[in-house]
Amino acid sequence: MMRIDVVTLFPEFFSAPLDVSIVGRARQAGIVAIHCSNPRDFTADAHRTVDDSPYGGGPGMVMKPEPLFETVRSLDLEEGTPVVVFTPQGRPLKQRIVRELAQSPRAVMICGRYEGIDERVRERLATHEISLGDFVLSGGELPALVLIDAIVRLLPGALGNEESPAEDSFSHGLLEHPQYTRPPVYEGMAVPDELVNGYHARVDRWRRKEALWRTYQRRPELLGSAELSDEDHELLAELMAERL
Repeated sequence: MMRIDVVTLFPEFFSAPLDVSIVGRARQAGIVAIHCSNPRDFTADAHRTVDDSPYGGGPGMVMKPEPLFETVRSLDLEEGTPVVVFTPQGRPLKQRIVRELAQSPRAVMICGRYEGIDERVRERLATHEISLGDFVLSGGELPALVLIDAIVRLLPGALGNEESPAEDSFSHGLLEHPQYTRPPVYEGMAVPDELVNGYHARVDRWRRKEALWRTYQRRPELLGSAELSDEDHELLAELMAERL
């Protein structure tokens, strides 16, 4: 079982999302345990203060280091446990980071609020600084939910089909091929013949071609780091000759 600890001022933010769908079933099956800890429970003053004005002045408030340090210490972590801080200054979240975290038996996610967290938390506690993209959110709770979902679906037994993660976008550096289901024709739009009447080898070749083409069209920068074989390069050249 993997354990994920979330450090958040709003534990209730996680109640419903973590009880449904893949994550909810994985929790019920004992595949993952998810716990929330509130830094307010580790304050020493009557007002349970977790933030203060920034040194040097400026707008907003900054989360204090003491409650965050004490919260993480209460988790009794083993050395090397991943501790994630969500920040616009972090590395963009990629599938390879998700795979790395999913291989750990435990992970901690610290959700900032206000104008951010005291820099000493990042310096001393964080092993990973992660960003979802070049935009600003009110806190780290939504990124934490995104990362939890991405991690859990990689854990053995979390998905009904164990091959599903291997077919996802980014699993091999490419976007996923198009997907179809019944009916074979809808409002004049037909499912490609290779999927309806093809043998497995033909289906596999079609899917690989379409994944290559979709990646080339929508995210061409991914091709430079994707796991491409000589056959993939031949397929891509063939596609360009056909479709450009």
